Amino acid sequence: MKTAAFYTLGCKVNQYETEAIKELFADDGFEIVSFDEKADFYIVNTCSVTSMSDRKSRQIIRRAKKKNPNSVIAVMGCYSQTAPDEVLDIEGVNLVLGTKDKKTVLNLIKTLAPTSKLNAVTDVRDNHTYEDLTVKRTHERTRAYIKIQDGCSQFCSYCIIPYARGPVRSRCENEVISEIKTLAQAGYKEIILTGIHVASYGKDLGNTSLEELLKKADMIDGIQRIRLSSIEPMTLNHEFVEKIRGCKKLCPHFHISLQSGCDATLKRMNRHYTTAQFEEVTQGLRNAFTDCAITTDIMTGFPGETNAEFEETLEFVNRIGFADAHVFQYSQRRGTPAARRSDQVMPEIKEARSKLIIEATNKSRDNFLLSQVGKVTEVLFETSDNGVFEGKTDNYITVHAKHNCDICGEFKTVLLEKAENGIMFGKIVD
Repeated sequence: MKTAAFYTLGCKVNQYETEAIKELFADDGFEIVSFDEKADFYIVNTCSVTSMSDRKSRQIIRRAKKKNPNSVIAVMGCYSQTAPDEVLDIEGVNLVLGTKDKKTVLNLIKTLAPTSKLNAVTDVRDNHTYEDLTVKRTHERTRAYIKIQDGCSQFCSYCIIPYARGPVRSRCENEVISEIKTLAQAGYKEIILTGIHVASYGKDLGNTSLEELLKKADMIDGIQRIRLSSIEPMTLNHEFVEKIRGCKKLCPHFHISLQSGCDATLKRMNRHYTTAQFEEVTQGLRNAFTDCAITTDIMTGFPGETNAEFEETLEFVNRIGFADAHVFQYSQRRGTPAARRSDQVMPEIKEARSKLIIEATNKSRDNFLLSQVGKVTEVLFETSDNGVFEGKTDNYITVHAKHNCDICGEFKTVLLEKAENGIMFGKIVD
């Protein structure tokens, strides 16, 4: 039996696609092994959102070849799509695929020898067809990601993803609902609807929308929680929130990409909202959903960001009070408008600003956790370590609690007792 090993870098969409391709290999008779083991075939699904992502992708590829010099290595994903020749030139790479026709990796890789070189990357700019990839099982026991769309047409000035993923393509609503039902029957209790630009779901289909999909998913037996992955702020307007607030299974946690708390910077980023609109959205969500957690992404050091602009962002972040944040430094991506700007910010300034934002968001996270102490809520437990179980509340608080039995995959009622370093500690009371 031939062996295949997989490694995924980057977002939840990449993780979903790897799981789907892994199933294709398993169904074809391959034994799936750990990436750290010797394998006949290695498949690396790459990310290119930052230059660090590119570098990590190259490191992983080289690591695979060291494990088995006679292996065949296929590389796919966003880094491959945007720099196929560069990837193919990496020692040990035999096959390069991009973000299109990923299912062909199974048949292509079987035709190659350890010395072969094949560039199978095709243009995605005019791709208007959603590639059907389905997951029936995942490595997680309690939650499953479901990809509902691909591509992005926003063209933020710093972002390589529209060039790597192509235009928006939505998955057929019936296929999404069918996959949710299959996962529910397999015992999954929580689903996360994910995509490259989730907010655009249905806009190319014309016969459905994100809110309609949420309503139909809400009626599926077996699923007890529904989450949305990262979503654009202007999607969450008053009309949209009024339509979805009746979804009983929708979790009161929304990850809304801010990027900057300064209007001038947002305009240079080609982000299509103002800080006032963002603030209005957060207030609307908090009015509509009890104990709503709002998390975000914040970038420091975007080209042209002055000290005054950064101070605006810092003040805005403090005012909004995020439950958590992913803070990162601007990274030049070749081919994007921002990369061509002459007013790049020095690395040490980006680093210093990043630390200040992290301090601010850690403080607001701790304040949010403190506001939840003393409440009794449902926790879906997922993992354990020496009798201490870890799970998530519906508003995405990580909870640790002790129990004598294996409660992974189960909901338990928990009294939230204290918070420390971003973790809530509680006592199971049911």
